[in-house]
Amino acid sequence: SVAAALDRAHEEVSSIKSYNRESSLQAAIILAYYTAKTKYTIIQELPAGRGFADIGFIPINKKDPAILIELKCNHDADTAIKQIKNKNYPKVFENYLDNLLLVGVNYDKTTKVHECVIEKYRK
Repeated sequence: SVAAALDRAHEEVSSIKSYNRESSLQAAIILAYYTAKTKYTIIQELPAGRGFADIGFIPINKKDPAILIELKCNHDADTAIKQIKNKNYPKVFENYLDNLLLVGVNYDKTTKVHECVIEKYRK
């Protein structure tokens, strides 16, 4: 259902020229999670571990989970999750490790279909 929502949001924010760009996919995610702005500080290209997480959601209320999102194009969502772990992106959320979601999103340029994997971080 998350991938289907991203399909709709991506179509809404993109023109034919920009559809296959990462910035367009980031805008689609932010649109899809628009109401999250009331609960999160959203940072694109968040410095994390040994690189940059594509999008980080830092909760205003610590009861809500922190969220790290990595985007891929023409790979798979599991590859995005592996990158989050291999580059130690969760380190940026040291205070949220007990309540952190890792989200991998893949977009297929040919089929224009999104795939999403969400998992709870485990130390």
